[in-house]
Amino acid sequence: MISSLATIFLFLFGVYAAAQANAGPNASRSAADRLGYPKGARLLVIQGEDVGMAHSVDRATLQALEKGWITTANVLVPGPWFPEVIRWSRSHPNADLGVQLDLNSDWNSMCWRPISNQSPEGGLVDQFGWFPASDKYVAAHAKADAVLTEVRAQMEMARRAGLPISHIDHHMHVMLWSPMLFRAYWQMGRDYNLPIMLPHEQVRMRGTPTAKQDIYSLGGVDVDMHDFPLDRFLEVRPGLAQKDWLNAYEKTLESLPPGVYLLSVHLGLNDEELKAMTWDHPEWGAQWRQNDYDVVSSPEFHQFLKDKGFILIGWKELKKAIGEHP
Repeated sequence: MISSLATIFLFLFGVYAAAQANAGPNASRSAADRLGYPKGARLLVIQGEDVGMAHSVDRATLQALEKGWITTANVLVPGPWFPEVIRWSRSHPNADLGVQLDLNSDWNSMCWRPISNQSPEGGLVDQFGWFPASDKYVAAHAKADAVLTEVRAQMEMARRAGLPISHIDHHMHVMLWSPMLFRAYWQMGRDYNLPIMLPHEQVRMRGTPTAKQDIYSLGGVDVDMHDFPLDRFLEVRPGLAQKDWLNAYEKTLESLPPGVYLLSVHLGLNDEELKAMTWDHPEWGAQWRQNDYDVVSSPEFHQFLKDKGFILIGWKELKKAIGEHP
């Protein structure tokens, strides 16, 4: 069971309800304005997730970056294929890559361990020394010092390896399950002077407005909306027929008002490696990732984005809008 404190702060698990939100961006000046884009512009970050998790995921996602099908990707530093990502990044020093902070390992056939030395008392390892399978377990059991030690170790490993870090995100939204976890997430952004993924929509849904304009209280931290350039997070979840995948993406994007959006995609190839790894969660498995890959690589999707006037953008450019307060 998740503690009552954690339950109160499931403020970002509404992330998947983004398409249901009716409110558009309402900060005093949007990130698009601060970056000099015209009124009415729709900026779109297309972000590949879980790089370093499997060779299949790396193949699909790194190819998508090279081809320009996506604009950024998140890297799992504790992932077993992290060294492959580092090797690739050395020949692509201008790549837009984020550290995907991770405190859980959600597959039974492929597990990974913390970067730092952790004991079971810290709540971040199971009896075998692996990360817990459940992000909910982490929210209920992880200790603050263990969390800070581990997320800092992940950031430091990425930095020492020379990863060109453009932003900080997190695996399965685990850093947003409790006030303590959020504070650690927030701290990493401040310590490394990097933007963290936190859309305005989520801040408004769960934060408490303060007396200062555009300042909200979240998890005991006062956050300035101008430090978060994204308006919404978007994702197509399992449950659709393969033939309906492209249409689902088009419907998700077509009616969006002007603003800055992040479209999260999980790319992979439906091969033997990924099938073996994800057998226990088939709805989130190899075919799901193949469907996403098929969409982002399709000429039809590229034409749709062009026809609808979406401007593709990455975190490196978005970072320029942070701190540009009116």
